[in-house]
Amino acid sequence: MLEAGLFRNEHVELIRGIIVRMSPQKDAHAMVIQILTRMLVPALVGRADVRVQLPFAAGDDSMPEPDLAVVAVGRFGQSHPERAFLIIEVAETSLAEDRTEKAEIYASAEVAEYWVVNVLDRSIEVHLEPSRGAYTRVTPYRVGQEVAPSAFADVAIEIADLFGAE
Repeated sequence: MLEAGLFRNEHVELIRGIIVRMSPQKDAHAMVIQILTRMLVPALVGRADVRVQLPFAAGDDSMPEPDLAVVAVGRFGQSHPERAFLIIEVAETSLAEDRTEKAEIYASAEVAEYWVVNVLDRSIEVHLEPSRGAYTRVTPYRVGQEVAPSAFADVAIEIADLFGAE
């Protein structure tokens, strides 16, 4: 339907077989994506691709567009990646959905690590150990702490760098 132009000029994603309209980004949301991109891309050059707001094939009925996806280096002209080292969703108005529905989708797709950047609480919730459509371990990181993707432990992100010092 997208290729046929049925949703021209609309920002949508496929979630569990339903085409969902995506809400416009607020300034803080866009800023966090920009900062994470600036931190991750140079650190991962040649080791992984950082895809920003591009489709991720999360099963037969879901094609979400996560804010960032860290995937194996590749060319995705024929299909979108089905595997990721890390998926990041930046949440301001979408926090409940990102913690539940999106977490279930990514866990079901066996994404090993999923971060929810909680703009309002100035934190990152790290979801690990997917099992049967759920993450079994969730750890919050706050300003004053740092976090690194499990697959790239040398790429540390200072939480304060995303939001500024308290």
